[in-house]
Amino acid sequence: MKKISPLQLYKHLPGTNCRECQESSCMAFASTLIERSHNIEDCTPLMKEDKYSEKRGTLFEILTPPIKEIKIGNGDRQVVIGGEEVMYRHDLTYFNPTAIFIDINDGMENGAIQEKVEKIKEFTVTRIGEKLNLDGIAIRSTTNDPTKFGEIVLSVVEKYDLPLILCSYNSEILEVGLAISADKKPLIYAANKENWESIVNLALKYDCPVVASAPGNPQELVELVQNLTNNGVENIVLDIGTYPRGKKFYEMNENLAMMRRLAIEDGIKNLGFPILGVPMVAWMQEKDEIKASKLEATLASTQLLRYCDVLILHSLETWALLPLLTLRQNIYTDPRVPISVDAGIREIEKPNKNSPVLVTSNFALTYYTVASDLESAKIPCYVLVVDTDGLAVEVAIAGGKLTASGINEIFEESNISDRIDHKKLIIPGRIARLSGEIEDATGLEILVGPIDSARIGGFLEKNWSN
Repeated sequence: MKKISPLQLYKHLPGTNCRECQESSCMAFASTLIERSHNIEDCTPLMKEDKYSEKRGTLFEILTPPIKEIKIGNGDRQVVIGGEEVMYRHDLTYFNPTAIFIDINDGMENGAIQEKVEKIKEFTVTRIGEKLNLDGIAIRSTTNDPTKFGEIVLSVVEKYDLPLILCSYNSEILEVGLAISADKKPLIYAANKENWESIVNLALKYDCPVVASAPGNPQELVELVQNLTNNGVENIVLDIGTYPRGKKFYEMNENLAMMRRLAIEDGIKNLGFPILGVPMVAWMQEKDEIKASKLEATLASTQLLRYCDVLILHSLETWALLPLLTLRQNIYTDPRVPISVDAGIREIEKPNKNSPVLVTSNFALTYYTVASDLESAKIPCYVLVVDTDGLAVEVAIAGGKLTASGINEIFEESNISDRIDHKKLIIPGRIARLSGEIEDATGLEILVGPIDSARIGGFLEKNWSN
């Protein structure tokens, strides 16, 4: 991993502190470059003035991540994969979540294709305030018929703006699909040792990224990438093969980790690209749909944990996709920044002036759990969300982030007293020891609620008389 300091970057900035980047100084701007909240292009003098051309080139070289960023598609649904700088997220963070594509093939009935694509587009699950979606469609040629493949690609492109992966080893079939969808910038799957020359021509002609595939053979993969780059292909995705079971499964995991380590720690250029996994091969080994979905989900989770930047799946079962989407969300949150919601007052189930007011922290998982329990119990109430720097209730108390004065401050700032006709406040059971301090600070009657928010309904039935 490249260790970059703000001072190292500052040496290659203009040093004028012009603030055109909206930062207070060039040193502050250097820090934001490391955090990726700004790009080099945001420094106007650096980009426009010829005297800074050498510094500009050096900065681009320093800041280019060891894993190249690749874009699939365009517009609002464009997917960016790769761009990672570290092996382990606690060293910095991961930036571009693994993209999940669902397959269709040209052997399916048109009605079945449209139904599945519609489900892919509309699939969404909300977890701790974030919508978790699928990213795109992988169109496979199973008939080896260019006409059928073209018809399917056209039917998808005409109605949907989802990113595409076009899948075939036959360059003639791929060209039919590319001629129809080139402006969508699909990912071409795949070049191998037999067809790479014809795939190079397609990648250059249509300016699309391409998968280099050498299942189970890292040395062959490196040589294939070298052939692609020598002939002008710059945007490459690596496929070392996907194996569901046995010795090859073990070797696959070893290869995935080795490839990422050699790229990041040893700077091996030919491996410095995103990695693709194809968990849908589980369906080729299991005929039973339930077993196949389980095996696919397990394989996908394994590959996600082994640095795969894009996955091709078959199943659309929520029970199979939800664990994978949850795992992806957990891995690709920034470990340096707790997941939080804005402090303030929230209304649940249309409260009135007699409705209770409950206190919680602004840790996202805590807030959404409390809100979900209140909504499930259909309890009209106000929730006072205290700024605890994104810490959970008990941790916030230990860290001095959840205090009586803080609760009083947010109570007054929210003007909640104008919306209620009572002077009661319900606090979490975990902060019962602060009840006296909170009562003194707010002048309110404090009710100590349950430790578990799932019990709030029963608690209010017994203790809320308004």
